[in-house]
Amino acid sequence: MIPHFTALGHGHTVLMLHGLMGNHLSFAPQVETLAVSGYRAVSWDMPGYGRSAPVEPYNVKALAQRCARLVEALGGRAVSVVGQGLGGMVAQELALRRPDLVARLVLCGASSGQPAAAPWASPWSAVLGELEAGHSMAQLADVWIPRWVGPGSLPEGVRLAHACMANVPERALRWAAQASDSFDRRDALPYLNVPTLWLAGQHDPFAPARELRALAAVLPRGTFLELAGVGAFHNLEAPDEFDAMLLNFLSLPQQLH
Repeated sequence: MIPHFTALGHGHTVLMLHGLMGNHLSFAPQVETLAVSGYRAVSWDMPGYGRSAPVEPYNVKALAQRCARLVEALGGRAVSVVGQGLGGMVAQELALRRPDLVARLVLCGASSGQPAAAPWASPWSAVLGELEAGHSMAQLADVWIPRWVGPGSLPEGVRLAHACMANVPERALRWAAQASDSFDRRDALPYLNVPTLWLAGQHDPFAPARELRALAAVLPRGTFLELAGVGAFHNLEAPDEFDAMLLNFLSLPQQLH
């Protein structure tokens, strides 16, 4: 089954994979920018979100398999993949399992597994606790989105992040949090041999810049950049800066299909 997606433009395909608190609208600014810049911009609803059927078991491997089906349905040629948070984990898994389908990676606030330091607590435990206490997703968005963005965030982008989180299905959030917490591909990073841009937000509470910098350094073809003034929603908080970094990376010499 192919996940639901939106597409705009013509040219090399850039596939965008949102995080736990998003949906296909999470990359709305980039869809327009990429289409105008000569790319085919595709943004999916992760399985279990929006109109996309869930996977079972719900883990990153199964999500990557469903993503591979989408890429094949789009023509089967290698695409550039932009993944935020859990979407970035799916992007890594896809590139490791199906390198023939991935031309480039852009990983936004996405880890490759949990830090080795103990004790470790899920970053989603407090959110899920409030959900179990009967709070709605809209109420959770009211509380948590302001904590997850940076001081330099674009207000319109923050509102879109809030709207996306408010519409996340509760069961999908539970599944996705478990999938994110159980993901660990740090040992495989030396084999991730595609051009990769790893982006960090200066104030991202989930993926500190120092950790992402260290991960990018392990990659054979990795580049690390940090966005100042933003938190967890890089592309919405600072869309102009994010788009400039993305377009520059896509334009670097590399055979695109």
